[in-house]
Amino acid sequence: MCAFLNLPEGAKGTSTIETKTNIFRAAKSDVEAVARPLHIGGSTIVVQTDLFADGKRVAQTTQTQIVLR
Repeated sequence: MCAFLNLPEGAKGTSTIETKTNIFRAAKSDVEAVARPLHIGGSTIVVQTDLFADGKRVAQTTQTQIVLR
């Protein structure tokens, strides 16, 4: 969703070309995700998503999305 919301003008969507996930600990309650763009370019968008449970980071994902025109 973060990549989609940051599409450049004229783009039709994105597709994942790379993803990396680090899992730090088990989540024993509801999980909240916070995503932010690290790079918004004309051909790629990089998004980092942090996942939190009980105020502690439980995982982090970084994805590179190709911009589809």
